[in-house]
Amino acid sequence: MSKQDYKRILVTSALPYANGPIHLGHLAGAYLPADLFCRYQRMKGTDVVYVCGSDELGVAIMVRARNEGIEPQALVDRFHPVIEAAFKDFGMSFDHYGRTTSTVHAETSQEFFRTLAEKDVFKLKTEKQLFDPEAGIFLADRFVIGTCPTCGNENAYGDQCENCGSTLSPMELLNPRSTLTDATPELRETTHFYLPLGDFQDRLEKWIGTHPEWKPNVLGQVKSWLTEGLRDRAITRDVPWGVSVPEDVAANMGVDASGKVIYVWFDAPIGYISDTKEWAVKKGDPEAWKRYWQDEGTRLIHFIGKDNIVFHCLMFPAMLMAHGDYILPENVPANEFLNIEGAKLSTSRNWAIWLHEVLEVFEPDLLRYALASMLPETKDADFNWTEFQSRVNSELADVLGNFINRTMTFAHRFANGKLPELKNPDELDKSVLAQMKTFPERIGTAYDHHRNRDAVFETMALARLGNKYFNDAEPWHTRKSDPQACANTIHVSLQICASLSVLMEPVLPFTAVKLRNMLKLTGVRSSMPEGNDGVGWDDAAGSLLEVGHKLGEAAILFGKIEDEIIEEQKSKLGAPETAQSEDAPFESLKETITYDDFSKLDFRMGTITAAERIPKSKKLLRTEVDLGFEKRQILAGIAQHFEPEDLIGRRVAVVANLAPRKMMGLESQGMILMAEDREGKLFLMESDGENGSVIR
Repeated sequence: MSKQDYKRILVTSALPYANGPIHLGHLAGAYLPADLFCRYQRMKGTDVVYVCGSDELGVAIMVRARNEGIEPQALVDRFHPVIEAAFKDFGMSFDHYGRTTSTVHAETSQEFFRTLAEKDVFKLKTEKQLFDPEAGIFLADRFVIGTCPTCGNENAYGDQCENCGSTLSPMELLNPRSTLTDATPELRETTHFYLPLGDFQDRLEKWIGTHPEWKPNVLGQVKSWLTEGLRDRAITRDVPWGVSVPEDVAANMGVDASGKVIYVWFDAPIGYISDTKEWAVKKGDPEAWKRYWQDEGTRLIHFIGKDNIVFHCLMFPAMLMAHGDYILPENVPANEFLNIEGAKLSTSRNWAIWLHEVLEVFEPDLLRYALASMLPETKDADFNWTEFQSRVNSELADVLGNFINRTMTFAHRFANGKLPELKNPDELDKSVLAQMKTFPERIGTAYDHHRNRDAVFETMALARLGNKYFNDAEPWHTRKSDPQACANTIHVSLQICASLSVLMEPVLPFTAVKLRNMLKLTGVRSSMPEGNDGVGWDDAAGSLLEVGHKLGEAAILFGKIEDEIIEEQKSKLGAPETAQSEDAPFESLKETITYDDFSKLDFRMGTITAAERIPKSKKLLRTEVDLGFEKRQILAGIAQHFEPEDLIGRRVAVVANLAPRKMMGLESQGMILMAEDREGKLFLMESDGENGSVIR
């Protein structure tokens, strides 16, 4: 079924554990990408429902609660409202945000479990399991730590090694020990329910084969699991915290259900269903959830981080197949991990940026924009405060904010605060209006294909177009020499501002509202749940303001961030898990040259418009760079540092007078400048100068 044939979209984000607050790594993985997508779809007029909720069950909750000497319920009651409030302040547009300790969730999980049992899906296995003799309980996977048999990490958990990512069972750990008492566990017999994933491998492989459009990082991980062969997975645990195994089901199968709960990775994705049920009840249509889970006209999309790929692409789909009444995901656009200041995020070392804290300092849109520009869409990415400052100051303030402010100021000073009539537009006016019409489709296509960084770049490209047009039209000159030309410039610039006020809504929702208030542009469709009808995404291709439209007062949308504020944020970070050594040597300075030697080099700014790998070359990428006055083909030895798609649209510094050189049968017509750190990592030399600008 093509995307055009679907009637509605159901979007989910991975349920965050309610054992701590939200940090930027969470946002970059499962939440901001989903919110961008949903806001865009609502602006398009699509029927979309977006659900999420706190994951309040499982051993991770028990571990922290036990460490604090409190009950698990007290712990989740503390963190659920913190998480929910931070999401709201950040601008997350959930239709419903629930919690897995709700009655609806318990009933839905047990009903799902019961259906699979009635269909004889489960296998029973009685086997020996690790038991803590001091605590007097069987040890669930997260209550056991030991040495990973794959990588040797001495603190691997009983379900997964967080160092190498291997999925484990407690019995596979070397030198296991209890996280409760540090005792050496004993082996005792217990009986558990197993989901026979291997029985579904053929169906899963055929289904995965129908989705070649999925992200390469997702397909790669899934196919590696399928190649290894899927194994039975225990979906019950002997712990006192979780959704209880239905007693009638257990009794029918001859199992004592006392003390047994459903494994959190079985019940957590069912939380998407229970959240949708709660949304339907809140909406006043209790049966509405069925349209989104049981009607083939629904696109189901799971937004997750890469550590959840196996559960959302194999385990949960197998559960849905086994049940038989539910649709399968249409896409699972998982993101990779976000590092902080060049090092792996570590909450235990406080090498993390906590959402609720950073929102006390910065407006949410500043964080949304910078983070969306750095999302780890196909590989791990890095968030650093210096780049955050640069994104805000050089893009939001100097490009977007500057264009809007100068347009509004000119309109008030020279057009009486109204939209002047467009008369006898010249070729520049007509060209810019024609280009403006292309942006809704350009930006929307990127959102549709989960290329959020491209969507943000294209959104800012419209503001750059406006700035360049304003500069080229020179209304400060034409206001005296040709008043109608000046009026035309104001007209076109205001129409671009109006278009931006719609198209920037997904990434800058709070600022979009401010801009529309400045423009006095009303009747625009909301990107929030239950939004009203009105001016939508596609309408932004045309003129949204009528001649004579009265404008509101101009205001500064973005202030610049000072260095002191950034240094203060950096100082809040703890210790990185793997920080670069300050003792690592820098590369030695080269031989001294004279100014005459330097002046022979011609450095220019350009924009990479195309990038691709070169067959049979591990190091080279072929790029096309727009230098303003001409386009160049440049071969760059950066294939091991950058994905081609991540380079498109990036502004780079180029050595423009380097003699052409042939490599791999292709001619390279220049060199892209890079900065290399002490570890050999490459960084682009970027600037906001226009294409062709001389770098002195």
